[in-house]
Amino acid sequence: MGAGQISYDVAHLIGATVLMAGLQLLYQRRLFAVINTFAFQALALAAAAGWQAHVQDAPHLYVTAAIALIFKAMIVPFALHWLIEKLGIQRTVETALPIGWTMMAGVGLVALSILLVLPVTANAAALTRESLALAMSVVLLGLLMMITRRNAVTQVVGFMALENGLILAAVSARGMPLVVEISVAFSVLVAMTLFGIFFFRIRERFDTLDLADLEPHRGDRA
Repeated sequence: MGAGQISYDVAHLIGATVLMAGLQLLYQRRLFAVINTFAFQALALAAAAGWQAHVQDAPHLYVTAAIALIFKAMIVPFALHWLIEKLGIQRTVETALPIGWTMMAGVGLVALSILLVLPVTANAAALTRESLALAMSVVLLGLLMMITRRNAVTQVVGFMALENGLILAAVSARGMPLVVEISVAFSVLVAMTLFGIFFFRIRERFDTLDLADLEPHRGDRA
């Protein structure tokens, strides 16, 4: 087995791990389990960026890997744990669809991503093609999580999981400038800060973060 085949297999394995973590996010029923799964996905993303840095001989991707590891796998999960404890948020995840139907929809989105991406990238290298298909799957799974979860915290996790897919696509494409990864990481940090303030304001006024309980208050004036 040549070095090129080993590089391909390892990259494929790490990308598939990011994808499986995205499916696992849809399956979780407890908030802390959702956050821990997201942290694992971010850890796998950091490994993917580090491996692509090695394969592409692109040292700036090591910075991307470090950002994913420090911010997404450590700081963001810690902050979400702290918010849940501080606000006394209900730990059970409320879903708009049964878990089984959600998982079936997730598998369908993965198949759709493969069918859409592989023909479009027919002229690209095999590693790039499959990495982009995996990345598109992660993006769609994050979007599905945002749609099917009623708790504001899980919707934030879905948004960040979607962004994990975008980073996976960015590191898989050769020649992606470092400023792109840094700007994406900065936007996530800003979004996380705004979401935290938003949570405190909602909790202060309505004493809940469950979107089903907030629905009757739509249109109310302060």
